[in-house]
Amino acid sequence: MKKFAIYGKGGIGKSTTVSNLAAAFSNQGKVVMQIGCDPKADSTTLITHGAKIKTTLDLIREKKDNFELTDMIKLGYNNIICAEAGGPTPGLGCAGRGIICALEKLEEKGAYKKYNPDIVFYDVLGDVVCGGFSMPMRKGYADKVFVVSSGENMSIYAAANICMAMKNFKGRGYAELGGIILNKRNVKDEEKKVEELCKEFKTKIVGILPYDEIVHNAEDMKKTVVEAFPDSDMAKAYYELAKGVENA
Repeated sequence: MKKFAIYGKGGIGKSTTVSNLAAAFSNQGKVVMQIGCDPKADSTTLITHGAKIKTTLDLIREKKDNFELTDMIKLGYNNIICAEAGGPTPGLGCAGRGIICALEKLEEKGAYKKYNPDIVFYDVLGDVVCGGFSMPMRKGYADKVFVVSSGENMSIYAAANICMAMKNFKGRGYAELGGIILNKRNVKDEEKKVEELCKEFKTKIVGILPYDEIVHNAEDMKKTVVEAFPDSDMAKAYYELAKGVENA
């Protein structure tokens, strides 16, 4: 089992990237699990074709511990195993705590043993790297962390904060920084800026995703590019990225 946590600033295309990676790996015969760790609970919508998943936090609020693993899980495209942590009631509670609860419940209910996935993705919001949001980095969860970034200043800033958290965890047996995924926005000197970020944290760009309207076209269909446009250049870019992530 290989477990990857994918972090990035909100709006950077992180969930789209994770979903296309999950679809690519599943098409290669892998059993894939995708766990949304964003309070918006929309990580898996492209995999489930828009169908909502009951979040772990909602289940806990409504049923305490009186629910089954199958209540937390929905099978999507190509039987990708989907789960969503969810978030607190607005203005109340800590979103990071929701991630902790969700991951603990998945383990407690035997998700990894039951489904025996080859690949697990944790899709994590990276605007804030507090204790809860850093949970997937910790020992026993992800093996490697990848950060999605463009060359935009706020995206670079968020990516640097995530990389700094990884640096602070070094030597504690936590996940390793696998590299940066460049999701291009076609800003000036984009690759150069991300390469400088990599140099600062002694890491590398593991894959480059070109800007392509086909991504939005697939999203309008509530599908991944890999499913909707399997022969496109963009789908090929996601397969190349899957190779880079697996071999990092």
